[in-house]
Amino acid sequence: MRRPTPLPVPARKAPEPAAEAPSREATGSVAVRARNEAFEPLPVIEPNPVTDATGVDEPVRVADPDRVSAPVVVHDPTARTEPIPVVGSAAVVRSAAVVATEPAGATGTLLPMQTVVPAGTVSSPGAPSEPSVTTETPARPGASPSATPDPEPDQVRLRDVWRASRARRKALRAEVRRFTVRARRRRAVWIGAAASLLLLVLGSLGAAYSPLFAVERIRILGAEQLDTAAVEAALADEVGTPLPLVDASAVKAALLAFPLIETYTLEARPPHDLVVRVVERTPIGAVASAAGFTVVDAAGVALSTTAAAPAGRPLITARGGVKSDAFSAVGLVMRSLPDQIRGQVTAVAATSPDDVTLTLGGTDTQVVWGSAEESAMKSVVLQTTMAARPPADVSVYDVSSPTAVVVR
Repeated sequence: MRRPTPLPVPARKAPEPAAEAPSREATGSVAVRARNEAFEPLPVIEPNPVTDATGVDEPVRVADPDRVSAPVVVHDPTARTEPIPVVGSAAVVRSAAVVATEPAGATGTLLPMQTVVPAGTVSSPGAPSEPSVTTETPARPGASPSATPDPEPDQVRLRDVWRASRARRKALRAEVRRFTVRARRRRAVWIGAAASLLLLVLGSLGAAYSPLFAVERIRILGAEQLDTAAVEAALADEVGTPLPLVDASAVKAALLAFPLIETYTLEARPPHDLVVRVVERTPIGAVASAAGFTVVDAAGVALSTTAAAPAGRPLITARGGVKSDAFSAVGLVMRSLPDQIRGQVTAVAATSPDDVTLTLGGTDTQVVWGSAEESAMKSVVLQTTMAARPPADVSVYDVSSPTAVVVR
């Protein structure tokens, strides 16, 4: 059996490398170069705008006797060519080119142009290019041929912003004033009243502390046994001092020299009077001492001292002296007696606070008082009993128990 003869295997060709797609920048430059090579360059025509009766600029037309009318592209060296964006099957080139047409004697203006180049005409450099299709975009009526695009509106200046803000603030203040007029009036009234009161107080204080209200006269009121002339002389240092500035401590030091004064008060009577109202001590009797007889009050304060027993003052005998409890009880009893009975008492004796005995002069009638408790009731009962049975017929009145009076 014969073996089949193998057929030769044709060699495979290596795949050709795919043509690299031109970039957008290269496409734009190639299209422009191809367009420039397809037509002969013409000299740059200076713009000569001619305006018709309607005021619309017409394009400049140049007559060329050797050629058939065809669009001629004249490049503006200052124009910037944008990249060609590919849209469908055509590439669009935007530039500031000028289109000139053929009819002789015609004049026109430079028009901005939008050129449409078929996508098949974009090829490598040096390749013949096919005629391109151009479209003219008429300029706006009344536009200058060489004028640049309208400038952007002027930017807002800082001064304008500041003026607008100031006007707004002014208007806002006016509105606030209009809506708050009642509140502002009420506030003005209150402020005026407060200011008037403050001025009045300040004026009064200023006048009070000025020499207009200085002390010119001192008056002593409430004195019966006290020598008022001596008291006024002791307070003479206060004359000429403004009434609010009278020194109370200095007045007290001057009045301590008068033991008859139990209490006192100072009164300023504008414009120039200083009144000293005193309460004198009430003497209750005389206490025998080594120096003689000393008149004392209920608190044991010595009012005066004489060698002989003072007339009209009962002689007080209290165990323990004027600082004892027995003397305190005597003082309370003597101050509770009515004036009519106190004038008849010639002696008071107390050995303890619960054993107080009074002696009525003339008849030597004894009044057994007991303690100082219920002294006011005892005084009323004693006065009633003495009116019913006079001391001349009685030797002892016992009121130690005011509800059961004993008369002997």
